[in-house]
Amino acid sequence: MKSVEIVVNGVERRAQVEPRMLLVHFLRDVAGLTGTHIGCETSLCGACTALLDGRAVKSCTVLAVQADGHSVTTIEALASEGQLHPLQESFWEEHALQCGFCTPGMIMCASDLLGSNASPSDREIREGLSGNLCRCTGYQNIVGAVKSASRKMKRRTAATAAKK
Repeated sequence: MKSVEIVVNGVERRAQVEPRMLLVHFLRDVAGLTGTHIGCETSLCGACTALLDGRAVKSCTVLAVQADGHSVTTIEALASEGQLHPLQESFWEEHALQCGFCTPGMIMCASDLLGSNASPSDREIREGLSGNLCRCTGYQNIVGAVKSASRKMKRRTAATAAKK
């Protein structure tokens, strides 16, 4: 067993884990956060995407011991004070989900993308989400949702700046 300390969604989590435990299993089984989905466990689908120190990672490819001393953000942390994150709102409004299985991973990957590129083109969105598979939607509405979220986030940033 190995002792790990991982800050998950702002809360420090300490646990004894098997050295081979994947981060996805730590998030679901130890932290009790089931929004991070287990899909293929081979890094192909992206359903397990979370942010590790602000960068999107497929948590089925990261060992919990590798995340020791780091910060992880999951889909559960995006909503704030009862308000959905603009990405969550936009996925809902733009009908960018059907079964919803891929949605948390798509949103977390899109969050990373928008963090580094506030105004991505359709091509950049498709490239940024290329490691995430959806078997239901056909992707067009997902691209539209990311563009919509980008616009919302810019408006919110401008409104916050205007208040200062």
